[in-house]
Amino acid sequence: MIALEFPEINSILRWKDLFPTFNKIALIAVLAAVISITIFMLALRQDHRQAPKGIRNLAEVIVEFIEDGVVMQTMGKEGLPWTPFLMTMFLFIYLCNVPGIIPFFQMPATARMAVPLFLALMVWVIYNVVGIKHQGVLGYFKSTLFPPGVPKALYILVTPIEFISAIIVRPFSLAVRLFANMMAGHILLVTFALLSEALFQAKDKILIPVGILPFFMLIFLTSFEVLVAFLQAYIFAMLTAVYIGGAAHPEH
Repeated sequence: MIALEFPEINSILRWKDLFPTFNKIALIAVLAAVISITIFMLALRQDHRQAPKGIRNLAEVIVEFIEDGVVMQTMGKEGLPWTPFLMTMFLFIYLCNVPGIIPFFQMPATARMAVPLFLALMVWVIYNVVGIKHQGVLGYFKSTLFPPGVPKALYILVTPIEFISAIIVRPFSLAVRLFANMMAGHILLVTFALLSEALFQAKDKILIPVGILPFFMLIFLTSFEVLVAFLQAYIFAMLTAVYIGGAAHPEH
């Protein structure tokens, strides 16, 4: 028999406080914010009249990526003032995702629902405020709940669906998409790590070579999580831009 003891799910998802009310998840979130701020503070210290290099080059690459890959694709030139916000959102989420494959941390902060939900609710407040600012209260809710081109008789069905979808479900779907993907990846990594360890330490020596299979799978999943960390940050930023752009210009 293989002595494989999978830890309680609670021990995978929860961490002991490093000090009262501050655990590893909070530490990762704080570090993500500090690193993001540091990158651009150091970049600003370089002479802008010279060719960018080092940290400034990295900062400019991030800015150009958000402008070209997110803002221009969803909001057009009118959305360029939103670049700093979307860039901050992308970089913070990415830096919260990556620790899932870093020793000691081994847990993405976004695999705890509190972080994605806070970000999603912040986006929800912002795009609703933007919609009201650009269209007025009545105009915004009219365009949201009574989409043009729909036969009036169908509004009985369409309006409740649009209300639930745009006002209630949207922020939770935004949060759950990020949370579920990062949580699934974290659990898979833990599963294959424990399976590899159990097989390599098995008393029956014939099982030791078998441990190579889950070990290679662990390496593959670790590499895959690097891509997932980037994609989830990108998707969150992209959807945020879509929601804000749609609220400001519903005809688009």
